[in-house]
Amino acid sequence: MNMELSRRAFLRTAGAGLAGTTLGAMGFGAVEEAMAAAIRPFKLANTTETRNTCTYCSVACGIILYSKGDLRKGERAEITHVEGDSDHPTNRGTLCPKGAALLDIIHSKSRLQFPMLRKAGSDRFERVSWDEALDKIARAMKDDRDANFIATNKDGVTVNRWTTTGFLAASATTNETAWCTYKVVRSMGIVAFDNQARV
Repeated sequence: MNMELSRRAFLRTAGAGLAGTTLGAMGFGAVEEAMAAAIRPFKLANTTETRNTCTYCSVACGIILYSKGDLRKGERAEITHVEGDSDHPTNRGTLCPKGAALLDIIHSKSRLQFPMLRKAGSDRFERVSWDEALDKIARAMKDDRDANFIATNKDGVTVNRWTTTGFLAASATTNETAWCTYKVVRSMGIVAFDNQARV
C-alpha cells in the first residue's frame, strides 16, 4: 500500500500520539490504576526468613521457612511458606515431594507438638511437660542400665556392654551433633545403636 503523507501531516499525527501517551504516563489514564489493582501482592513481603534442615531423611536438605508475625512485639509467628535453600550445598534449592509438602505437615492438626504419656492401664495419651518426659526417660534408662550392664565377659575381660537398650539417632543433624551423640551412646555401653537413615 503506497500512502502519500506530507511532512505537515506526519508532524501533526506524531504530535497527537506523543500528547496522548504523555497524558497517560502522567496518570490521566485508568489503565495503570487497574493494572496495579490486579497485581497480587508478593506473598513473601514482610516475612521473616529462617534457614533450617528438612527433617525427613538422611539427605539433610536445606530449607527456608518464611513466617509472619514479629516475636519481638509479642506476636505469634506463623510459617506461611517453605522452599528449598538455593545456597545449601546438598540440594541447591530443590526438594523432594515430601520436603515440598512440609508446610502441610507443619499445619497438620494431627502433628505431635508436645510430649505425650500413656499411663499404665489408660486408653489415651496425656500431655506432660518436657521436664517430666525427660526425667522419666532418664530414670528408665538408669534403672535398665543398672540391672543389665555387663562389665566383663565370661573370661573376665572388660567389655562394658549394655545390650538391653537400643538408641536411634537422627540423621538430619550436623556432623558435630552426630559425633557427640555417638560418643555419649557408646560411653554408656549401648551396643544396639543405629541411625534414622537406615530405617
